[in-house]
Amino acid sequence: MKGINRARTGLAGAVATFTILALAACGGGSDTAADGGDTGDGGSDLIRVGFSQLGAESGWRTANTESVKESLSKDSGFDLKFVDAQQKQENQIKALRDFIAQDVDVIAFSPVIETGWDEVLQEIKDSGIPVVLVDRTVDTTVDDPFVTWIGADFKAEGTTAGEWVAENAPDAKIFELQGTLGSGAQVDREEGFGEVVGEQIIGKASGNFTRAEGKTAVEAALQAYPDMTMIFTHNDDMGLGAIEAIEAAGKVPGKDIQIVSVDGVRDGLQALVDKKFNFVVECNPVFGDQLAELITKVYDGEDVPKETIVIDKAFDQTITQADVDARAY
Repeated sequence: MKGINRARTGLAGAVATFTILALAACGGGSDTAADGGDTGDGGSDLIRVGFSQLGAESGWRTANTESVKESLSKDSGFDLKFVDAQQKQENQIKALRDFIAQDVDVIAFSPVIETGWDEVLQEIKDSGIPVVLVDRTVDTTVDDPFVTWIGADFKAEGTTAGEWVAENAPDAKIFELQGTLGSGAQVDREEGFGEVVGEQIIGKASGNFTRAEGKTAVEAALQAYPDMTMIFTHNDDMGLGAIEAIEAAGKVPGKDIQIVSVDGVRDGLQALVDKKFNFVVECNPVFGDQLAELITKVYDGEDVPKETIVIDKAFDQTITQADVDARAY
């Protein structure tokens, strides 16, 4: 085993570069460890990576998973062991412990929520396996629990959305459609948006980042807040569910009730073209190549930045059908 060998125990403490890099890009049953990845021992020349994806709750997550699997392939030098946690922390913790038992070279995961990781992160640290956090972050008492993190600046996404509202709809009465409560994306997007237009928010509820639950939450909100004129949704899928609820109530999405969203997946941008969304802040899911580069450097014992911020764009209703058709996700 080249690079890290068994001396990787001290790798996290050896990280020397803590600058934030701005790189152009973003943030069904418990699968077998190799589902969608590669089986077997993979050969000694491959980097054995255990990756726990938090779920498949949205188009964004599906695109992110596809990007990770494509970039961490055998042809690219990896033996990927992939597990879908179905948005359940207990499934992720089990997967992480399985990765320890398999003695993988690097563990990467997108945590379902921020807290509750202390015990398993300590076990990983004691095993000497370096950790790369993907998309979301953790709140833990474990010292140096991960080597590096790659993902979007969720708070900045919320801030960008809030600034658009402040400029274009300063009198809007806003219902905030939150993601999975306690997740990094939910916490930070809510904070960034609230710091700009918090006084305009008349109600909040979680749609758990899914279209179905987003629809249900908005159905209830239409009854509880009949005077609302805008929805800020933490992802496109919940916003698409909101469209269904608004139309079922006899209102016009994008006009009677404006929708400001975060993600920028194809369906969300199509809703923008169709004038049913009013503004979308991108969170680019296609950064598997950057993740692969980071994992390789970690494996080889090279210094890596503590954080890699994936740059987001923003779109309004001037976006064209050609722009949407040209999207990779």
